[in-house]
Amino acid sequence: MSRATLTLIILNYNSQFWLKKTLTSLKINYLDKSKTKVKIIVVDNNSQDDSVKMVKKEFPWIELIELDNNSGYAAGNNVALKAVDSEYVMLLNNDVEFTAGSNLDLLIEFLKQHQQFAVASPKVFLSNGKLDWACHRGEPTPWASFTYFLGLAELFPQSKLFARYHQTYQNMNDSHTIDACTGAAMMIRTKYMNEVGLLDELFFMYAEDLDWCKRFRDAGYKISFVPLTSIIHHKYKSGIKTQTEITALQAKKSFYNTMLQYYDKHYQSKYPKIIRWLLKTFLFIKKGGM
Repeated sequence: MSRATLTLIILNYNSQFWLKKTLTSLKINYLDKSKTKVKIIVVDNNSQDDSVKMVKKEFPWIELIELDNNSGYAAGNNVALKAVDSEYVMLLNNDVEFTAGSNLDLLIEFLKQHQQFAVASPKVFLSNGKLDWACHRGEPTPWASFTYFLGLAELFPQSKLFARYHQTYQNMNDSHTIDACTGAAMMIRTKYMNEVGLLDELFFMYAEDLDWCKRFRDAGYKISFVPLTSIIHHKYKSGIKTQTEITALQAKKSFYNTMLQYYDKHYQSKYPKIIRWLLKTFLFIKKGGM
C-alpha cells in the first residue's frame, strides 16, 4: 500500500460537537474532491465527553490515538508527529471548518514549487467572516509586542514600524513570506520538520506554533501565507470562551505565562534584565494580578 502524501493531525479535548463538524466538513469539502492520498489522525487528550465514541462510530476510517491524560497541545500533537512518514503533515484544530474553498492541494503545490519554504498557511477566517490574524504573524519581539498591546498597530496598520505583530501592511491577496502562522491550520514539509525537531513541550498551550516557526526560520527556512485556499476557524470553541469560569481563568493565566516563557527562551539573553522585569509586570497586570 502506497504511503500518504499528506497526514492531517487533529488534537481533541472534550469537543465532540466541533470535532464532528470538522471531520464532516473535511470529508465533504476536501477529501471527497481531492486526488491526494491523505491520512487522518485524531489524537484525543483523554476527553471526558463522547468524542472517542463518536469518532469510532461515525469515522471508523480515521486513525484514532487515545492518550491516558491531557498532556497539552505540543505533547499531544507530538505523539502523532513522531509517526508521520508522509511528505507533508498538517496540524488542524478541532474547531476548524472546511468549505468549498478549502483545497489543501494548493498548499501542497506551493510547497512543491518553493523548496525554501518549510511551512505554508492557508487564509484563515473567523466564523464572522473576518480574518483570523493569528494565521499572519510577525515575530513577537519586545518592540512588536509593545506596539501591538499599546494599540499602535491598530492605529497604523500600514506602518512597518508599528504593525509588525501581524504584518498588516502586507498584501493579503497574494502569497508572501511571514514570520509565523497559527497551529490551527499549518502545513509542514516533513523533511524539514525531522531536521528542526518537533513541537517544544515546554509550552503546554499557546506559543508552540510561534516557537516552531521561529525554529524553522532560524534553520534557514521560510514560512508562507498562501491565500489561494482558506479555512474557517471557530475560534475559542475548544479554548477560553467555552470552558467553565475556573478553566477560563486558568487559560487566561496560561496565555500570559506562555508569553514570558517565549521571551525567556528566545530573548532573555539579548536584552537587559529590566526588559524582562517590565514584561513580567505588564503580564501580571494583564492577568489581573493572578
